[in-house]
Amino acid sequence: MKKFNLIILALIVVLVLGVFVGCSKENNTGIIEDTNLSSTKENITIKGIADLVPHSELIEFVAPKLEEQGIIVELVATAADNTTNEKLAKGEIDFNFFQHEPYLKEWNNANGYNLVNAGDIHVEPITAYSDKYITIEEIPDNAVVAIPNDGTNEYRALRILEESGFIKLNEETATSLSASVLDIKEYLRPIEIVELDSAQIIPTKDDYDFFITNTNKVLEAKISSTKLFSEGGDSPYANIIAVREDDLSNPAIAALVKELQSEETRQFIIESYNGAVIPVKLEN
Repeated sequence: MKKFNLIILALIVVLVLGVFVGCSKENNTGIIEDTNLSSTKENITIKGIADLVPHSELIEFVAPKLEEQGIIVELVATAADNTTNEKLAKGEIDFNFFQHEPYLKEWNNANGYNLVNAGDIHVEPITAYSDKYITIEEIPDNAVVAIPNDGTNEYRALRILEESGFIKLNEETATSLSASVLDIKEYLRPIEIVELDSAQIIPTKDDYDFFITNTNKVLEAKISSTKLFSEGGDSPYANIIAVREDDLSNPAIAALVKELQSEETRQFIIESYNGAVIPVKLEN
């Protein structure tokens, strides 16, 4: 009898231990997990450079969602310059977020690199502004207008001048997506065009009757100049996440693009920027 009691006691101990082990390893979803062990998964950090508005604000918006996935996004600068693509190409950063793909291709061709587009995020319609006039009809003959002097943005500025009845461009520019004042075939309204580095347009805007620049620069500068006319919402110049070609398959980069293209981020763009920034139209 004594031996029988010992056997019963041993069985009870085994059953009790089993219950405790089961409680520690199975959660209410039925997924087995060891709650006594902390996660050994390490966070992944990706470094980037993004312009201040809206680029770094969008990165800041998605950062908590990425952190939940073990991805830390570190912005080493919130002002892109003419060294930003070179820093990416040389591996100093993992991505940048400030440019559209035509600009990137132009830079690649000029510098012999092969940076690529990991995903379209938003459009910043290039726009004509003025501190002196509130309608396009008020702009006088021989008005002076400042436009950006880099190939693609200058083309965009000249194109909206053409669409607004100021000039006529050579037909070839429609396929090259690049133009300068030398490509103006005819002035339909007499104006003087000043080509400037885009960073200098807003600081010198008082020198001009009107000026054409990217909407993100207006948002950054927090100016209240009157909007005269603008690029349409179907612009092909979406701002992109640029990466080295090898990083197109990087899961952290893919996660970053996915969050930036998410419906939640799209709604944030619509509600935050009042049309100055437009979420890119994604293919189904």
